[in-house]
Amino acid sequence: MALEVNDTNFEEIVIKADKPVMVDFWAEWCGPCRMIAPYVEEISREYAGQAIVAKCDVDNSPGVAAKFGIRNIPTVLFFKNGVVADKQIGAVPKVNFVNKLTRLLQ
Repeated sequence: MALEVNDTNFEEIVIKADKPVMVDFWAEWCGPCRMIAPYVEEISREYAGQAIVAKCDVDNSPGVAAKFGIRNIPTVLFFKNGVVADKQIGAVPKVNFVNKLTRLLQ
């Protein structure tokens, strides 16, 4: 299951992580966000132990959203060693997320 991250715990869970992190920036009212939500959960199970998969509700975490310039949702950021290594904006097929995350594991 994807971890819930927010303004309070983002630094600890995402920035200080010792493995790649995929963060889905979303909101409850966002239709495309709901479309990719099952992919995010599947990826969190498939990559358990290899990567961290997290979700960040932009309405509840405006600080993190502003820090990373999130203007459109869904936006998925991929972190490696505490920095943004890749990103995907919009609802896209699951394989797009998998390919980006897999590249960070190599």
